[in-house]
Amino acid sequence: MNNLKRRTLLASGLAIPLLALPGCTGLGGFGLTEAIQRILTLSSQRAFAGLLAEDGFYDDQLARIRLPDQFGGSSGSILTRVLGSTLVRDQMLHVLNDAAAGGAERAAPLVIDAIRNFSVADAASILRGGPDAATRALEGRMGDALINAMFPEIGTALRIANNPLVGQALDAATGIDLNSLADNVARQASNGIYRAMGREEAAIRANPRATNDPVIIGAFGLL
Repeated sequence: MNNLKRRTLLASGLAIPLLALPGCTGLGGFGLTEAIQRILTLSSQRAFAGLLAEDGFYDDQLARIRLPDQFGGSSGSILTRVLGSTLVRDQMLHVLNDAAAGGAERAAPLVIDAIRNFSVADAASILRGGPDAATRALEGRMGDALINAMFPEIGTALRIANNPLVGQALDAATGIDLNSLADNVARQASNGIYRAMGREEAAIRANPRATNDPVIIGAFGLL
Protein backbone atom coordinates (compact mmCIF):
# COMPACT_ATOMS: atom_id res chain seq x y z
CA MET A 1 0.00 0.00 0.00
CA ASN A 2 1.55 3.35 -0.99
CA ASN A 3 1.92 6.23 1.46
CA LEU A 4 -0.85 8.36 -0.03
CA LYS A 5 -3.40 5.54 0.10
CA ARG A 6 -2.40 4.69 3.68
CA ARG A 7 -2.71 8.32 4.72
CA THR A 8 -6.14 8.57 3.09
CA LEU A 9 -7.35 5.54 5.03
CA LEU A 10 -5.93 6.95 8.23
CA ALA A 11 -7.56 10.33 7.73
CA SER A 12 -10.97 8.78 6.99
CA GLY A 13 -10.63 6.54 10.03
CA LEU A 14 -10.38 9.55 12.32
CA ALA A 15 -14.17 9.91 12.05
CA ILE A 16 -14.76 6.76 14.09
CA PRO A 17 -14.01 8.13 17.58
CA LEU A 18 -16.57 10.92 17.08
CA LEU A 19 -19.31 8.30 17.06
CA ALA A 20 -17.73 6.30 19.84
CA LEU A 21 -17.57 9.03 22.45
CA PRO A 22 -19.61 8.07 25.51
CA GLY A 23 -22.77 9.98 26.27
CA CYS A 24 -23.04 11.92 29.47
CA THR A 25 -25.59 14.04 31.22
CA GLY A 26 -25.34 17.73 31.89
CA LEU A 27 -26.70 21.04 30.72
CA GLY A 28 -29.43 20.38 28.16
CA GLY A 29 -28.91 16.61 28.31
CA PHE A 30 -25.25 16.58 27.30
CA GLY A 31 -21.97 17.32 29.03
CA LEU A 32 -19.76 20.27 28.20
CA THR A 33 -16.71 18.01 28.22
CA GLU A 34 -18.39 15.78 25.65
CA ALA A 35 -19.12 18.81 23.46
CA ILE A 36 -15.46 19.82 23.64
CA GLN A 37 -14.34 16.28 22.84
CA ARG A 38 -16.61 16.22 19.83
CA ILE A 39 -15.49 19.55 18.40
CA LEU A 40 -11.86 18.52 18.90
CA THR A 41 -12.44 15.18 17.23
CA LEU A 42 -14.14 16.74 14.23
CA SER A 43 -11.49 19.47 14.01
CA SER A 44 -8.68 16.90 14.10
CA GLN A 45 -10.43 14.70 11.54
CA ARG A 46 -10.71 17.57 9.09
CA ALA A 47 -7.20 18.88 9.79
CA PHE A 48 -5.50 15.52 9.28
CA ALA A 49 -7.58 14.80 6.19
CA GLY A 50 -6.06 17.88 4.60
CA LEU A 51 -2.52 17.48 5.93
CA LEU A 52 -2.26 13.81 4.96
CA ALA A 53 -3.46 14.43 1.41
CA GLU A 54 -0.89 14.70 -1.35
CA ASP A 55 1.21 17.84 -0.73
CA GLY A 56 -1.05 18.51 2.25
CA PHE A 57 1.55 20.28 4.39
CA TYR A 58 3.14 22.05 1.46
CA ASP A 59 -0.16 23.45 0.18
CA ASP A 60 -1.35 24.63 3.61
CA GLN A 61 -0.14 28.15 4.37
CA LEU A 62 -0.63 27.64 8.12
CA ALA A 63 1.12 24.27 8.28
CA ARG A 64 3.78 24.43 5.55
CA ILE A 65 7.25 23.45 6.72
CA ARG A 66 9.77 26.23 6.09
CA LEU A 67 13.48 25.93 5.61
CA PRO A 68 15.40 26.11 8.92
CA ASP A 69 17.02 29.44 9.75
CA GLN A 70 20.45 27.91 9.18
CA PHE A 71 19.57 27.60 5.50
CA GLY A 72 18.35 31.17 5.25
CA GLY A 73 15.31 32.40 3.35
CA SER A 74 16.55 35.05 0.93
CA SER A 75 17.84 34.79 -2.61
CA GLY A 76 21.37 34.92 -1.18
CA SER A 77 20.81 32.09 1.26
CA ILE A 78 23.16 29.14 1.70
CA LEU A 79 20.69 26.82 0.02
CA THR A 80 20.25 29.03 -3.03
CA ARG A 81 23.99 29.57 -3.45
CA VAL A 82 24.81 25.89 -3.09
CA LEU A 83 21.93 24.35 -5.00
CA GLY A 84 21.65 27.06 -7.58
CA SER A 85 17.96 27.70 -8.29
CA THR A 86 14.59 28.45 -6.78
CA LEU A 87 13.26 25.28 -8.43
CA VAL A 88 15.77 23.11 -6.59
CA ARG A 89 15.05 24.98 -3.36
CA ASP A 90 11.36 24.19 -3.85
CA GLN A 91 12.25 20.51 -4.27
CA MET A 92 13.98 20.68 -0.89
CA LEU A 93 10.83 22.14 0.64
CA HIS A 94 8.81 19.26 -0.79
CA VAL A 95 11.21 16.77 0.80
CA LEU A 96 10.74 18.40 4.21
CA ASN A 97 6.96 18.68 3.88
CA ASP A 98 6.64 15.07 2.78
CA ALA A 99 8.67 14.05 5.83
CA ALA A 100 6.30 16.09 8.00
CA ALA A 101 3.35 14.17 6.57
CA GLY A 102 5.09 10.94 7.51
CA GLY A 103 5.42 12.22 11.05
CA ALA A 104 1.78 13.32 11.11
CA GLU A 105 0.71 9.74 10.40
CA ARG A 106 2.29 8.81 13.71
CA ALA A 107 0.81 11.82 15.48
CA ALA A 108 -2.83 11.32 14.45
CA PRO A 109 -3.64 8.38 16.76
CA LEU A 110 -2.00 10.18 19.69
CA VAL A 111 -4.23 13.19 19.13
CA ILE A 112 -7.34 11.01 19.04
CA ASP A 113 -6.33 9.22 22.25
CA ALA A 114 -5.67 12.54 23.98
CA ILE A 115 -9.08 13.85 22.90
CA ARG A 116 -10.82 10.70 24.10
CA ASN A 117 -9.27 11.16 27.55
CA PHE A 118 -9.59 14.94 27.55
CA SER A 119 -11.16 16.53 30.60
CA VAL A 120 -10.90 19.94 32.23
CA ALA A 121 -12.01 21.42 35.52
CA ASP A 122 -13.69 24.38 33.81
CA ALA A 123 -15.09 23.21 30.47
CA ALA A 124 -17.36 26.27 30.31
CA SER A 125 -14.35 28.58 29.97
CA ILE A 126 -13.21 26.65 26.89
CA LEU A 127 -16.73 26.65 25.52
CA ARG A 128 -16.90 30.44 25.84
CA GLY A 129 -13.25 30.98 24.90
CA GLY A 130 -11.71 32.15 21.66
CA PRO A 131 -12.26 30.52 18.26
CA ASP A 132 -9.55 27.89 18.89
CA ALA A 133 -9.79 27.65 22.69
CA ALA A 134 -10.33 23.88 22.74
CA THR A 135 -7.38 23.26 20.43
CA ARG A 136 -5.13 25.45 22.58
CA ALA A 137 -6.24 23.60 25.71
CA LEU A 138 -5.44 20.27 24.05
CA GLU A 139 -2.04 21.55 22.91
CA GLY A 140 -1.26 22.63 26.47
CA ARG A 141 -2.31 19.23 27.77
CA MET A 142 -0.19 17.29 25.25
CA GLY A 143 2.96 19.38 25.60
CA ASP A 144 5.76 18.01 23.40
CA ALA A 145 4.06 14.64 22.82
CA LEU A 146 3.65 15.18 19.08
CA ILE A 147 7.21 16.40 18.63
CA ASN A 148 8.60 13.39 20.48
CA ALA A 149 6.42 10.99 18.47
CA MET A 150 7.15 12.53 15.08
CA PHE A 151 10.90 13.06 15.47
CA PRO A 152 12.00 9.45 14.76
CA GLU A 153 9.46 9.08 11.93
CA ILE A 154 10.61 12.27 10.27
CA GLY A 155 14.27 11.34 10.69
CA THR A 156 13.58 7.99 9.07
CA ALA A 157 11.65 9.64 6.24
CA LEU A 158 14.55 12.00 5.52
CA ARG A 159 17.01 9.12 5.47
CA ILE A 160 14.81 6.93 3.28
CA ALA A 161 14.31 9.81 0.85
CA ASN A 162 18.08 9.67 0.27
CA ASN A 163 17.76 12.95 -1.56
CA PRO A 164 21.13 14.52 -2.42
CA LEU A 165 19.61 17.95 -1.84
CA VAL A 166 19.40 17.24 1.86
CA GLY A 167 23.03 16.19 2.09
CA GLN A 168 24.27 19.17 0.11
CA ALA A 169 22.21 21.59 2.16
CA LEU A 170 23.42 20.11 5.45
CA ASP A 171 27.02 20.19 4.27
CA ALA A 172 26.67 23.90 3.46
CA ALA A 173 24.82 24.95 6.61
CA THR A 174 26.41 25.66 9.97
CA GLY A 175 25.18 24.16 13.22
CA ILE A 176 22.67 21.70 11.80
CA ASP A 177 22.82 17.98 11.05
CA LEU A 178 20.20 15.41 10.10
CA ASN A 179 18.96 15.01 13.67
CA SER A 180 18.71 18.78 14.08
CA LEU A 181 16.84 19.01 10.79
CA ALA A 182 14.41 16.27 11.85
CA ASP A 183 13.81 18.06 15.17
CA ASN A 184 13.16 21.34 13.37
CA VAL A 185 10.66 19.72 11.00
CA ALA A 186 8.96 17.88 13.88
CA ARG A 187 8.47 21.12 15.80
CA GLN A 188 7.12 22.91 12.76
CA ALA A 189 4.84 19.98 11.96
CA SER A 190 3.47 19.92 15.51
CA ASN A 191 2.70 23.63 15.32
CA GLY A 192 1.14 23.12 11.90
CA ILE A 193 -1.16 20.36 13.14
CA TYR A 194 -2.48 22.52 15.97
CA ARG A 195 -2.89 25.52 13.65
CA ALA A 196 -4.87 23.41 11.19
CA MET A 197 -7.01 22.05 14.02
CA GLY A 198 -7.57 25.56 15.37
CA ARG A 199 -8.69 26.76 11.97
CA GLU A 200 -11.18 23.91 11.72
CA GLU A 201 -12.43 24.52 15.26
CA ALA A 202 -13.02 28.19 14.45
CA ALA A 203 -14.99 27.23 11.35
CA ILE A 204 -17.15 24.82 13.37
CA ARG A 205 -17.79 27.40 16.06
CA ALA A 206 -18.83 29.88 13.39
CA ASN A 207 -21.42 27.47 11.99
CA PRO A 208 -22.07 24.57 14.38
CA ARG A 209 -25.28 23.56 12.64
CA ALA A 210 -23.31 22.53 9.56
CA THR A 211 -21.87 19.61 11.54
CA ASN A 212 -25.29 17.97 12.04
CA ASP A 213 -23.98 16.88 15.45
CA PRO A 214 -26.66 17.59 18.08
CA VAL A 215 -24.10 17.82 20.91
CA ILE A 216 -21.95 20.40 19.09
CA ILE A 217 -25.03 22.32 17.98
CA GLY A 218 -26.51 22.26 21.46
CA ALA A 219 -23.36 23.57 23.11
CA PHE A 220 -21.82 25.93 20.58
CA GLY A 221 -25.06 27.01 18.92
CA LEU A 222 -26.05 28.75 22.17
CA LEU A 223 -23.05 31.09 22.10
